[in-house]
Amino acid sequence: MTRIIGSLAEVASDYDVLFCDLWGCVHNGIRAYPAAVAALQAFRGGGGQVCLMTNAPRPAAQVEASFERLGIPRDAWDVIVTSGDAAQDAMFAGAVGRKVWHLGPAKDDAFFEVPPEWKDAAPIERVDLEEAEGIVCTGPFDEENEAPEDYRARLMIAREKGLGLLCANPDIVVDLGERRIYCAGAIAEFYTELGGESLYFGKPHPPIYDLARRKLGIREGARVLAIGDGINTDIAGATGEEVDSIFITGGLAAEHMGADVENPDAAQMDEWLRQRLIAPTFAMGRLR
Repeated sequence: MTRIIGSLAEVASDYDVLFCDLWGCVHNGIRAYPAAVAALQAFRGGGGQVCLMTNAPRPAAQVEASFERLGIPRDAWDVIVTSGDAAQDAMFAGAVGRKVWHLGPAKDDAFFEVPPEWKDAAPIERVDLEEAEGIVCTGPFDEENEAPEDYRARLMIAREKGLGLLCANPDIVVDLGERRIYCAGAIAEFYTELGGESLYFGKPHPPIYDLARRKLGIREGARVLAIGDGINTDIAGATGEEVDSIFITGGLAAEHMGADVENPDAAQMDEWLRQRLIAPTFAMGRLR
């Protein structure tokens, strides 16, 4: 049974490390949640380490560059690990070939910048779909207006060519303020439904957790707590990694958790989780 808690402080002393999701937990795409920031600062103040773990399809440095605008201070975290980092490693290793069709907005161009560790690798060339050996998907071209169905014809061509699709962000949707938008994970899921092959590197898949442990230098036996609002990404990933978790019910699943976004209705939450056959260790409305 998932235990509802009022704050991170109630359980913080039982853990050494946080793997904390960003969008939906620390910010809403427009601004940071002050209570969430304070909770992370307090955890670090008590000697804990915080890894901000996001399925953003961009390198960590680019994600960090947005923090001043969002209002996330430097003392709230130790390292940032992104799906973009883990997927970028796979791309430069040639997971979907070296000539790729980039399906994604221009803001994700940094994904193709060569990191120092890959400076001697053969280059990745972005080409039209007709010339491609594979697809790198960072999201829709127009993420505020397009849906996976808009890509049916092009994805069917890719399927017939036998192209693998590298998904740089396994999230299906995120909330941009009050608006819900599709992510790369929705396109990858649709491509799989059409019979194509999709490759994933962010939450809930192991590569991003391996990268987080390396960047933090986590000692053996460290007690890890994962925090997130994505039941199929953050919480499923924690389950797969065999670490405890806090499900933030006031994020993507808020409409199913009762009228008060800050305090989930226990009966509604338990039924919703039961239907999904998953049981987070803890739950709270918003991170605080």
